[in-house]
Amino acid sequence: MQRLIRSGGKKPPRRKWLFFKLILSTGLLALFAMGILLLYLYQSDLPLADSDRNSQLLDQNGKSIAVFSSGERNRVSVALDEVSPLLIQATLAVEDRQFYDHVGFDIKGMARALFVNLQKMDKVQGASTLTQQLARNLYLSHERTWSRKIKEAMYTAQLEMKYSKDEILQMYLNEIYYGGGAYGIEAASQMYFGKPAKDLNLAESSILAGVPKGPTYYSPYNHMKNAKDRQKTVLSALVTTGGITQGQADEAYSEMLNFKSQKQRITADQAPYFRDYVRNVVVHELGFDEDLLEHGGLNIYTTLDMDAEEAAEAAVASELGGSPDLEAALVSIDPRNGHIKALVGGVNYAQSQYNHVFATTRQPGSSFKPIMYLSALSSGKMTSVSKFSSQPTLFHYDDNRKTYSPKNFGDKYLGDIDMRRAIAASDNIYAVNTILTVGAEQVIELGRKMGITSAMTPVPSLALGTSPVSPFEMASAFAVISNQGKRIKPVAVLKITDDQGHTLYEAPSPHEEKVVEPAAAYVLTHLLESVFETGGTGNRVSANILRPVAGKTGTTSTDAWLVGYTPELSTAVWVGYDKGKILGTTESRKAAPIFAKFTEKALEKVPPKIFPIPDGVVSLYIDPNTGMLATADCPDKQLEVFIQGTEPTEVCTEHGKGEGESVQPLPVNDKPESHSWWSDLKRWWME
Repeated sequence: MQRLIRSGGKKPPRRKWLFFKLILSTGLLALFAMGILLLYLYQSDLPLADSDRNSQLLDQNGKSIAVFSSGERNRVSVALDEVSPLLIQATLAVEDRQFYDHVGFDIKGMARALFVNLQKMDKVQGASTLTQQLARNLYLSHERTWSRKIKEAMYTAQLEMKYSKDEILQMYLNEIYYGGGAYGIEAASQMYFGKPAKDLNLAESSILAGVPKGPTYYSPYNHMKNAKDRQKTVLSALVTTGGITQGQADEAYSEMLNFKSQKQRITADQAPYFRDYVRNVVVHELGFDEDLLEHGGLNIYTTLDMDAEEAAEAAVASELGGSPDLEAALVSIDPRNGHIKALVGGVNYAQSQYNHVFATTRQPGSSFKPIMYLSALSSGKMTSVSKFSSQPTLFHYDDNRKTYSPKNFGDKYLGDIDMRRAIAASDNIYAVNTILTVGAEQVIELGRKMGITSAMTPVPSLALGTSPVSPFEMASAFAVISNQGKRIKPVAVLKITDDQGHTLYEAPSPHEEKVVEPAAAYVLTHLLESVFETGGTGNRVSANILRPVAGKTGTTSTDAWLVGYTPELSTAVWVGYDKGKILGTTESRKAAPIFAKFTEKALEKVPPKIFPIPDGVVSLYIDPNTGMLATADCPDKQLEVFIQGTEPTEVCTEHGKGEGESVQPLPVNDKPESHSWWSDLKRWWME
């Protein structure tokens, strides 16, 4: 009985002390564990950010110029002092007013949000700090799981321990998504307003600061009313925090904003069409997994020459900038090793990602003729002095079962002309005579060896470029002519390494394949130089090209081309409309200036070089009227080149000597007053 009474009294002091020690020990243990955890987090490296895991595209000098990532990601990083203070104030006011006071977690804000959510029995208020948002955007998915929340808390603590507040704010402003493919405030400012982030005013800043909460819902491009409502919220937050007055807020809200048209948007990445081409090569030709390309941190070393790429983009922009809907393509290849140096697939990547460099739906027109003339020369069936009559002609083919009646541009016919005059004037009658002499099948066979993969129909009109090909194929084919008849397959990717620098792929050494004899390629080059001389279809841009260049123009009702080359670059330029719209006279003349501007700018640091003369080439002075060897008495003398064994042997007898008197051909070492190699060389070097 006494024991029962005693047990019903107060707890003995010893038990109370034990309970206190248990609480104290638990608290100390928790503090110790927390200290260990914080020490571990401080010493541990943060995971690689999602944006840092994007594989990089590097140019020929190893400089990073673009990244590979899902969708159309536009990202430009800037320092904090390159961002308008008004944008910074607006962002902090609406997203995290206690940013500079908390340690990554806003405890008061979390408690307040919990109370409001319990009161409403719904999640109507959040309390994520900028640091938490940054951790989520950099390292985590947006799934709502406990494991993700724990990781978010850990990464938030690490960010706060490893970086200053200004560094965290800078990372946040460069990482956050503002809609429309724009990641970071600089990309957003350029996309929406066409200006740097440092120049944003209060009205613009308050609009952009409101977008990250719902990049689609609050985008002024998508929902202007929602964007303005959100702007009012941001401005009210600035008034509450004392950043601005109510009068300033009202004025900013009423300001008429000048948004940049979405059609005028440009991508932040350099060489976007080339990047897309490389993506296709890496995934579909080299067999790399697309997810590895996007998030494996690969380094893609390429052949791109950024000086040449910028020259190409500038040339296209300068000629097509004021021509709505007019499109263009430019691709340039080093014929000596196959390296793709520049690639522009269109006028505005943001407006159209279609890469016209690889479009196989455009007729090359007369720019295809050199492939046919190379076939004629290399076969020995024709030489540069072979003549045909340029006049309206009805051609019969297919064993006389079919006829074809081509016309010259403007119904202009030149009478008896040789191959040089036919190429310079782009004579269609001469071209059809040539393909009927050589055979369309032989022309197609040579085209295949030169890199033409598109279907070619063996009909007389093939001579006039009626079978569609891509600019890429044309640049590849002309590279063979420039490289003395040897083909090297074009290459864009030289090496791929992982994020540790281990080589995963390395391009094989260039392999040369002989397509035609060097002498045949050189003879054609000599003829194609006349396109840029007096009387040639490219003469109007010759003053802008102060180096030896060969090439051919091509014009159809819907397509304008100039495909040409120097010893260093083979370049194809195409201009036209996507929807088959007819080209006007002005539009049809834009390909040549683009080619000229690009070639000179891309090679401005390279001294002019003449095309090397290979063995097997014979140089002779010809009387252009007769096609025979010129004498000192011939009034016109033209230095012409031939494949050895195909040169003319008859001497012109129409001038000077009487009947029965012997005549001698003019020695090549003599220097007639007319066209000569020396005068050309002087012009190339001295102008």
